[in-house]
Amino acid sequence: MRISRRRFLGGLAAGAAVAGGGLVLGGNTAVGSTFSNGKRAAGLPLKIVNNSGKFGSDQIWVYIVGNQDGQQVRVTPEGELKPISMDDNGDDGFTDYAIPLSGDETTIQLPYMSGRIYTALGDKLKFKAVEDGDGNAALAYPAAWVESDPNYDVLHDCAEFTYKEDGMYCNTTMVDMFSVPLSIHLVGADDQKTGTLKDGAREELFSKLKGAEGFSDLVVDDKRIIAPGHGMAEGKFSESYFDAYIDEVWSTYESKDLIVTTNAGEFTGRVSGGKFSFTGPGEVSFDKPTTKDVLFCDGALAAPNDGITGPVAAILGAAFNRTTLLTESNQPTDDPSGFYQGDTVHEYVKAVHEATEDGKAYGFAFDDVAGFASYIEDGAPTEITLTLTPF
Repeated sequence: MRISRRRFLGGLAAGAAVAGGGLVLGGNTAVGSTFSNGKRAAGLPLKIVNNSGKFGSDQIWVYIVGNQDGQQVRVTPEGELKPISMDDNGDDGFTDYAIPLSGDETTIQLPYMSGRIYTALGDKLKFKAVEDGDGNAALAYPAAWVESDPNYDVLHDCAEFTYKEDGMYCNTTMVDMFSVPLSIHLVGADDQKTGTLKDGAREELFSKLKGAEGFSDLVVDDKRIIAPGHGMAEGKFSESYFDAYIDEVWSTYESKDLIVTTNAGEFTGRVSGGKFSFTGPGEVSFDKPTTKDVLFCDGALAAPNDGITGPVAAILGAAFNRTTLLTESNQPTDDPSGFYQGDTVHEYVKAVHEATEDGKAYGFAFDDVAGFASYIEDGAPTEITLTLTPF
């Protein structure tokens, strides 16, 4: 069963803000076997390849951080899995979990865990060990869309993964922002690649968004493009961008049916009494979402892992972001030529998909609906390569 990006990290994208604007990684994703004595035996070879063409390998650092059996952990250069500890903070108040590259190709043994692989270029990242709500050691992650974040001036990006006994599940991500072009090559039962940008696509992405009405403030110099949801919180994107489209969708389906097909079966929905209500394998209803709900696929569009409401919410969230609800009354749709049409276009998501060689990207939380995410998995992995591709 596919593990959606929302389930990858136990709620990282919706993590609580802490001092400096970081995100605290939730500790509720249990994968792999029992965590013991602060480390795990060597596992899957992870190759980090520097093909950036802009930074030498001595200017690049890697961080592997996440969860294992409900405990927050990080990986050492030797491939050991160690728990996050408050004692890891140095005199400057931050940890130093950096893994230096040994050349243009560096191999690290990846243990069972679920988390992120960060790459920092030109300077190290500042991760801070903090206490979570239960008093356990947690990690404040970079929140590069917040100007007060200590990592705001550092060029960095990440890929996400879950590696456990039954396989590797991994993706590149632009859900929070886009900065460093990364690609993944996963070898195992199959040979798969995803995330590779077209030649010159990074520069073109920055140019497109800088010239797109309503999206230009999301471009931060040559460092990154902030995803609209985070940009909205920083006053860089309109809180009402999707409102007119949402109103039109609500009005349209007061007089016609929307058919949503999930693994559980076919749901038929109509708007009545202000709610979008569906019948089928179960009864599901949604309040009218806001622009923020659409961008984060949350709030009124929250998708619980229940097999009924969750899949319908995910498909609705994808259809709103792709603006296909007014042209297609059967969802999900799988023809990308019909995406991002009309007066309200998610220019950020459209641009990141146009930038990749395979047309796949993780531009919003449920971009995996109908298989458009830069996501791959393998039940018998033998090697994974994360490449910093040319700028």
